[in-house]
Amino acid sequence: MIPMKLYEKTIASKSIFEGKVIHVKLDDVELENGDKAKREIVEHPGGVCVAALTENNELLFVRQFRYPYKEIVLELPAGKLEKGQNPLENGKRELLEETGAIGAGYVTLGQLYPSPGYCGEIIHLYFCRIDHFENQQLDNDEFLNVEKIPLDKAVEMVLANEIPDSKTQVAVLKTAALLKRFAV
Repeated sequence: MIPMKLYEKTIASKSIFEGKVIHVKLDDVELENGDKAKREIVEHPGGVCVAALTENNELLFVRQFRYPYKEIVLELPAGKLEKGQNPLENGKRELLEETGAIGAGYVTLGQLYPSPGYCGEIIHLYFCRIDHFENQQLDNDEFLNVEKIPLDKAVEMVLANEIPDSKTQVAVLKTAALLKRFAV
């Protein structure tokens, strides 16, 4: 069997939409076999998600309305990357803004590609222990409730499909595995 190169060469790129958060473009590409195809791409600045654990092994969650789904979603504190700021600093800021928590001992849980078929977003995942709490600093258009859920229960909720958010699922399961493996 001849190994495939699997690379697609961009021939042309056209901007379709320029929004506040996302940009959409339509690319013409050349495939490995010489055929041509079109690719619709959503460009996104990326995001960050933080699994913050209390001294009682509870994770901090937020419940907030998510407009695309028209429902209230339970998820870990998260947010979009701000231009010029590194992911860890963004994660610390989001955790404070959404929950009032200050974390310590941050550990990376890696990166997540939420929908690699059409979207270039990369979400950076982190784990930390909560050092202390200050006041929430919610944005003017941000409304959410903070909840503490024991890590073991959160794992059960992920496995029972009670938490459909992908970044939260991955961060919860990686946090549980990390704590089991290294007793962090």
